[in-house]
Amino acid sequence: MEKYDAIVVGAGTAGCLAAKTVAEAGLKVCLVESKPREEIGEKICGDALGEHHLKFLGLEKPTGGELEAKIDGIKIFSPDENTIFTIADKDFIGYLLNRRLFGQWLLRKAVDAGATLQDSTTLRSPIIEKGAVVGITAKNLKSGNVSELRSKVVVDATGYFGMVRKQLPAEMGIDRDIANEDVEACYREIRQLKQETENTRYCEIYLNQKASPGGYVWIFPKGGARVNVGIGTCMRKTGYPNPKEQLYKTTFCKPMFEGSTVLAAGSWFDPVRRPLDNMVGNGVMLVGDAASLVNPIHGGGIGPSMLSGYFAGQQIAEALSKGEPTREALWGYNKRYIDTYGKKQGTLDIFKLFLLSCSDEDLNYGMNQKLMTEDDVLKAGMGDDFHLNITETAKRVFRGIRRVGFLNKLRLTVVMMRQLSAHYNTYPSTPDGFDTWRAQTVKLIEEGKQKLLQ
Repeated sequence: MEKYDAIVVGAGTAGCLAAKTVAEAGLKVCLVESKPREEIGEKICGDALGEHHLKFLGLEKPTGGELEAKIDGIKIFSPDENTIFTIADKDFIGYLLNRRLFGQWLLRKAVDAGATLQDSTTLRSPIIEKGAVVGITAKNLKSGNVSELRSKVVVDATGYFGMVRKQLPAEMGIDRDIANEDVEACYREIRQLKQETENTRYCEIYLNQKASPGGYVWIFPKGGARVNVGIGTCMRKTGYPNPKEQLYKTTFCKPMFEGSTVLAAGSWFDPVRRPLDNMVGNGVMLVGDAASLVNPIHGGGIGPSMLSGYFAGQQIAEALSKGEPTREALWGYNKRYIDTYGKKQGTLDIFKLFLLSCSDEDLNYGMNQKLMTEDDVLKAGMGDDFHLNITETAKRVFRGIRRVGFLNKLRLTVVMMRQLSAHYNTYPSTPDGFDTWRAQTVKLIEEGKQKLLQ
């Protein structure tokens, strides 16, 4: 039986950063991944990463083809495509990734730091003793052998399906299931166009409730006349439309796709909600998509997942230097992630409800008449407060006479985002008081649903 200080299950962006950070602290860490080594990094997603995440993590820009295109911002199209908001800010500047090469780059950093990789190995179950996770059982997919791996901490980095999370006992106080209303079904293709488009520096997002209810269509330039094009549709209602069919009906009829060829395609699920309120238990931590660390508005998850792996690794090293990795000892990871990035994701849960409540007609008029402005979207996307002074509010009311309901919902959204942001500022630094904090969080989110989706 092999023993480690930490076992990280899943060698995605979150898992590799967690393993790297733990190994750099001089601890013994095992990185367990079901894919063979050469396929690590392969994942179907939007492939976008904000440059500020690399800077925050102290990572240099990779130069081996990992970064395929530089992005200067986002263009958001109204449903009728007559109005375009251009969002250009340091937090929206970044890159389109070659996902496999980038994943291999992160994997090398983890292994070079001292992490042991067990690839082609799948999790069977966490080992739980005396209320704590003390390791895993795993199966080698090549040999068929099942083995026990023991550790002081197990990190769940298995993505949306949360293979460790779902097997934890309820008394650990970690939510095991994600409601369908907080999930988007996504489909994406990499397309080779016949010629380069005019737009090679902006990610394009198309809002359209008919095409992508509760989500959006995206077209991201990857360079060399290639684009990452996809769609996300909210699963909050039974009978939600098939995302692939919707993409073919609504997007691939655009002239730019005439004569294009499919280079890669696939589907996946994105948890688009606030972070799990608690991401730790005795001997266990959740990172990345397993902890629902995806931006609720634009669905970006690579940057937040890397941050979570980094923070988790730091907390493991700190906890083990002082004693046992109890829930209390690991709690600082919750606090740091929430204070750094999670608060923004939490407030965006309210803005997501606002967008869900809007019809295409609302959005067309609201964007065209500047009832909702580019500055609003920028601040919402960054989790910042809106600042509507009396003069500006009066102008919006005058322009919005035909859509008073839309304007009222926007005003209510601003108020509720502020309330939730203030509440996240009170996230407890220890498990004491957490139950009360969580009850108030659920109350605020439910109020948002009742007031905005009624």
